[in-house]
Amino acid sequence: MSLKESYPYYLANEPQTPNLDLEVVDKYTGETACRVPLADPEAIDRAIGAAEAAVGPMGQMAPYERQDVLNHCVRRFRERFDEFSEALCIEAGKPIKDSEGEVSRLIDTFRVAAEESVRMHGVVMNMEISPRARGYRGMWKRVPIGACSFIAPFNFPLNLAAHKIAPALAVGCPFVLKPASLTPVGALLIGEILAETNLPKGAFSILPCRRDGADLFTTDERFKLLSFTGSPGVGWSLKAKAGKKKVILELGGNAACIVDRDADLEDAVERIVFGAFYQSGQSCVGVQRIIVHADVYEEFRTRLVEATKILKMGNPKDADTFIGPMISEREATRLKGWIDEAVAAGASLLCGGTRDGAMLEATLLDNVPQGQSVTTEEAFGPVAILSRFENFDDALSEVNDSVFGLQAGVFTRDLYNANKAWDTLEVGGVIIGDVPSWRVDHMPYGGVKDSGLGREGITFAMEDMTEVRLMVVRTP
Repeated sequence: MSLKESYPYYLANEPQTPNLDLEVVDKYTGETACRVPLADPEAIDRAIGAAEAAVGPMGQMAPYERQDVLNHCVRRFRERFDEFSEALCIEAGKPIKDSEGEVSRLIDTFRVAAEESVRMHGVVMNMEISPRARGYRGMWKRVPIGACSFIAPFNFPLNLAAHKIAPALAVGCPFVLKPASLTPVGALLIGEILAETNLPKGAFSILPCRRDGADLFTTDERFKLLSFTGSPGVGWSLKAKAGKKKVILELGGNAACIVDRDADLEDAVERIVFGAFYQSGQSCVGVQRIIVHADVYEEFRTRLVEATKILKMGNPKDADTFIGPMISEREATRLKGWIDEAVAAGASLLCGGTRDGAMLEATLLDNVPQGQSVTTEEAFGPVAILSRFENFDDALSEVNDSVFGLQAGVFTRDLYNANKAWDTLEVGGVIIGDVPSWRVDHMPYGGVKDSGLGREGITFAMEDMTEVRLMVVRTP
């Protein structure tokens, strides 16, 4: 399993290799896996100009032509499934089974976008709501918003880029994408496949660059939309600098999962172990807070600790590895510090808690005092904390006691409690009978509070990437 020595970036649909300044590291071995170019501000400026020039030609593409492009991508993703999976495993350190799962979702995302690309309908409106509107009729349709700026994160470098690229292609918006510098290869492979199509020149650019050289992605007024996925601190600062353009933010969370007294504990443990520790906990909706009814707390805790202890940690290229490396040793060190701080403050370490380089054991804590970073911030790593509740309303209040609000999970068989959770929880999505980590790629996905603005999911992103254009006809 290996990568090519180098990959080009894509500027106005064309592969270019002006330098090889960005080293991409194998996150497990720490060795250089490949090199890719870094775009300078001049290249980014040219890409934006090309995207602006492509607005007209992209808008003139017929829906079936856009669908053909997306279907070509689906076919080529399937043909190169193993290549995409292995690249993801290397550059992100993601266990190979998780990598294969992400490539499957990449395919789903483009497939749904292909289906929806021919379903953008308008509405005929009856305007005659009063005598002065007699003889008028109206109709509206959706038109592409224009050139789009996309900034994607490291943790799902394929599918979270796909959730920006695929709806843009479906509606006819040219775009410039900045992939994460830690994991650029997946997006560049998508670019390689897009370059095989007959998209108008300038329809896409995929440009790795340093964060300090990426201001144009946010500030340039030629962009009509900015879609950013990443940390809250960065996301909100970008919004403040974005000017007049529409801004979509998919930010972080410290997702909670409630386990009610009537839950099937075997099922809940199985799903929560997955939700907390898949891809080393590096997910915006990874289970971080587990709130369990007092009547079943002891049994649940025992089962959960046993299930966590048997997770295999090691080389992500091995098929039976569940816990791979975090994205960097720096991030593993940060989270290990949060764990140690919580224990020093009185938390009980139930299992895990040791670090070796970028490898951090799956860790469970309980009795964590209020105000600890591991409770209030986004851990973004393999750690979860347990607490107990007596009253369901108190559990809902504990979930809401957070600056974040992305998704929440509730294991309950009580229909009334399920509906109460849906009515009460201040989150973008409530998942009943499963973990907040669950997502299928056509559903509305996004958060409230510090977790973001807007929704992804193909049709919802397509709405954001279009504007309503009205026509009124008067009959004299």
